[in-house]
Amino acid sequence: MRGRSYKIIADVDITEDAAGVIFAHGSRFGGHVLFIKDRKLHYVYNFLGIRPEQDFASEELAPGKRVPGMEFTREDTGEHGESLGTTTLYVDDQAVAKGPMRTEAGKFTLSGDGLCGGFGSGDNVSQQCKKPFAGGTILSVAVDLSQEAYLDMEKEAARAFSVD
Repeated sequence: MRGRSYKIIADVDITEDAAGVIFAHGSRFGGHVLFIKDRKLHYVYNFLGIRPEQDFASEELAPGKRVPGMEFTREDTGEHGESLGTTTLYVDDQAVAKGPMRTEAGKFTLSGDGLCGGFGSGDNVSQQCKKPFAGGTILSVAVDLSQEAYLDMEKEAARAFSVD
């Protein structure tokens, strides 16, 4: 996901008391998580563990079949190679929150926590969400990457030579 636009979309059937992680990638040292808390959908991007977290939240969700998701549209590159852009949070086909966001140029976490559906591995990406998904069924989760990725070839070469 480094240096590019991306989307995360899920297909869930939730009860009134649904809560927990739908999708997680990373940990407290950097990552992102899509989850339900207090009947609201949240997407939190944790940039290198630096507070405050970037948090996008919906109004209360009605029980039933829902299609929660988010989209990050990369628009520029920041001073340190991070991607800058706009994030939109969706419930079904409606945009429910939108705002600026920055994403890490490097890999998430110190230990490389992977992509998770329904739970988070290792340390929590966000202290707001500490539990696995409960109160419904996650039918599917998908991640869609744009075709275009920005790569700073000089930084990529320096990174590759730094491990040799």
